[in-house]
Amino acid sequence: MKVQDLMTSNVTSCSPDTCCEEAAKLMKEQNVGSIPITEGKKLIGIVTDRDIVVNCVAAGTPCKETHVDQVMTRNPVTCTPDMDAHDAARLMASEQIRRLPVVKQGNLIGICSLGDLAVVDIHVNEAGQALSGISEQTQLH
Repeated sequence: MKVQDLMTSNVTSCSPDTCCEEAAKLMKEQNVGSIPITEGKKLIGIVTDRDIVVNCVAAGTPCKETHVDQVMTRNPVTCTPDMDAHDAARLMASEQIRRLPVVKQGNLIGICSLGDLAVVDIHVNEAGQALSGISEQTQLH
């Protein structure tokens, strides 16, 4: 099965000059933990709820005045729509990420999440392996 068969294609994104407060509101409305950052349709980054908390809230910077391009991950790991879902799961595990923006010729066309892999019975094992890889401790706390 290909990523395009599993991905969410109706993805909410925002521009780099969107304030963190607005991005957080979008995440709440969409019930998601990340928002892709685009210029036009071109993917330039991704901001997560954790990025906003750690790099904005905990740093004491006002969320209304901080743009997402100040806290986002630039050049995120991506996949293509024709990537095999098994390969996407392995990529998530090796990169320790839960979401893969799906791009075609640099343009955002969807998101493939760990949840997308888990809801299809054939990929439950791959999703579990990816989660295991994502959850591995890389450092002691």
